Amino acid sequence: MSIVPAEAVSGRAGTAAETVNEPADGVPAPLAPRARLLPSLAAVYRAQLSRARVARIPLLFVATFQSVGIMILMRGVVDGGDEARAVVAGSSVLVVAFVALNLLAQYFGQLRASGGLDHYATLPVPPAAVVLGAAGAYASFTVPGTAVTAVAGSVLFQLPLTHLWVLVAVIPLSGAALAGLGAALGLLAPRQELATLLGQLGMSAALLLGVLPADRLPGPIGYARDLLPSTYGVEALARTFDARPDWPVVAFDLAVCAAVGVCSLAVATWAYRRAAVR
Repeated sequence: MSIVPAEAVSGRAGTAAETVNEPADGVPAPLAPRARLLPSLAAVYRAQLSRARVARIPLLFVATFQSVGIMILMRGVVDGGDEARAVVAGSSVLVVAFVALNLLAQYFGQLRASGGLDHYATLPVPPAAVVLGAAGAYASFTVPGTAVTAVAGSVLFQLPLTHLWVLVAVIPLSGAALAGLGAALGLLAPRQELATLLGQLGMSAALLLGVLPADRLPGPIGYARDLLPSTYGVEALARTFDARPDWPVVAFDLAVCAAVGVCSLAVATWAYRRAAVR
C-alpha cells in the first residue's frame, strides 16, 4: 500500500476545482441571460392559474350569485330604460371587481406579509411578468361569471342580447384595470389586514358607483365615479344595449379603460419592485 501525502491530495483537489469553476483562459463564465418578458409571463400565468383554480372557483360562484341577486333586487325598483342598462352592466363588471380587485389585493397582501415575495424576487423573471401573470390569472376567472350575469340580466330586464359580444373587450380591459389596482393596493398596504380592507372598499365602490345609475348620484360622488377604473367598462357595456349603439363612443370608453389599465398595471409593477427590495 502506497501512502500519498495530504498536501499532494489537497493540491490536486484544488487544481481540479479551479479547472471546473474557471475556464482555461481565467475569464469567469458569463451568467445565463435574463428570462424574456413573454415566456416569463406565460409561465407565471400558468402557475397562478393552476394554483388558484381550486381555491377561487367557489368564490367565483359567490361573486356571480351576488351580482345576480343584486339585479333581482333592483328589478323591484327599476322598470327599464337607461337605469336597467346601468344595473345590468354594473352588475356584470362587479364580478370582475370582486375577483380581480378584491381577491388580488388580498393575495398580494398575504404574499407580502408571509414573505412570499422573496421567492419571486429570486426568480430570473421581470417584475412586470409577476404582476401581469397574477393579474391575468385572476381576471381569467371572471369570464364565465361575467357572461352568465350579463345574459341573466338581459333576460331579466328584457334587454337585447345582440351585442353582448362586446364582453370580449370589456372583460380583459376592465380586468386589467381592476387587477392592477388590486395588486397595487395589496403591495402598498403596510399590513395584510389593511390590504384586505382596501380590497373590500374597492369592491364596494365598484358596487355603489357602477350599479347605480349615474344620474341618480350626487355631484361629488359622480366625480368619484369617473375616477373608478371599471366605470368606462360599465359605460361601454351599457351603451351596447341600445337599439343602435353609438360605436365610436363605445370604442372611446374602451380606449380609456385600456389606458387606465396600462397605468394601473404600471403602478402595480412599481409597487412590486418597491415591496420586493424591502
